[in-house]
Amino acid sequence: MKDYKQININNYYYDLPDSKIAKYPKENRDESMLLIKNEDSISQSLFKNITDFLPTNSLMFFNNTKVINARLFFQKETGSIIEIFCLEPIPINYYSNALISTKQCTWKCLIGNNKKWKSGYLKKNISINSQNFELRIEKKQQLGNAFEIEFTWDNENIIFYQILENSGNVPIPPYLNRESENIDNQRYQTIYGDKQGSVAAPTAGLHFTETVFQNLEAKNIKTDNITLHVGAGTFQPVKTVTVAEHKMHTEYFIVSKSNIENLLAYLGKTIVVGTTTVRTLESLYHIAMQIYFNKNKKDNYFEISQWEAYEEKKENIPTETLLKNMLNWMNENNFEHINCSTSIMIVPGYKFQFTNQLITNFHQPQSTLLLLLAAFIGESWKEVYEYALTNNFRFLSYGDACLFL
Repeated sequence: MKDYKQININNYYYDLPDSKIAKYPKENRDESMLLIKNEDSISQSLFKNITDFLPTNSLMFFNNTKVINARLFFQKETGSIIEIFCLEPIPINYYSNALISTKQCTWKCLIGNNKKWKSGYLKKNISINSQNFELRIEKKQQLGNAFEIEFTWDNENIIFYQILENSGNVPIPPYLNRESENIDNQRYQTIYGDKQGSVAAPTAGLHFTETVFQNLEAKNIKTDNITLHVGAGTFQPVKTVTVAEHKMHTEYFIVSKSNIENLLAYLGKTIVVGTTTVRTLESLYHIAMQIYFNKNKKDNYFEISQWEAYEEKKENIPTETLLKNMLNWMNENNFEHINCSTSIMIVPGYKFQFTNQLITNFHQPQSTLLLLLAAFIGESWKEVYEYALTNNFRFLSYGDACLFL
């Protein structure tokens, strides 16, 4: 893959009228439309019928992350409103501890109206469970287009997650061009998400209902959960002409030993729900490669760089061998989980290792998510999107779904 960095993003543009973007969710999650694409045809149905098209005796992977109320607003004495958008804790592998921190924690944040906040600290009074306290923020340093923000509060009985839930707003996508509403508190979450940490929803999962899960079980489709905390970078379009110049965002995930055991048992029979789950499973392959060539590694934290997936491999190791070796290494070191920050960028020409079928929504033009889809189905993405636009499918986060077989 010598030319992967020279991919021209202009080849991944399509005209998306604002009228095609779903500004609100459907009344019932599984009443969304479903586009089905196999090698020979494109058809449509409703999402509640998805199990009619899925292979039996397969494994479906979900991302069980949960969106946090990541937007906080502070008012200066001058009256100016400053928005703090929490992106990720510092360090990035500190998610769980950051959310249960008492009295202090540090996050990488975007700042709205930053020019109005030159220096000093901002504060706001908060009341949770009849406990009144003051939350302060201080700007420490600039991190690209974001900032390191230190949060402190004078009540050790309150954890940071409670502050976000009580005083924050759900961070709906910017392309909805509206403020969050009560409906978003419920519908911009999957029904199965229980691991707090995302600032954007894994939207392919928004269509699933208890009825759909019952149908999956009836068809002997096993389900499993990984956790990747989705970052705001998922909405960032590629603004450079070639992908070589684009800096891919980093996201943090956790994979358990049982996830790997299930993956091994269902090799070649994996249905993946959403691009974030794809990023996790495909990154897992490259973690397995790292372990294979560094069996003496004694910690369970890994980093996958943007282009690592395209570098020349020392050997062509079968995926079954890699997974078995990974499990042996975890057992030898008494690890139940693997933690990773991944910047993997999946573009056309990428060889998928663990993604056999894909469920996803419709993505923005010239986005890394559209590049991932094009990597999975090739140039037929244009035919798929033209069909969707012509047949009144709803696009983006609150829009309809696709199944690629």
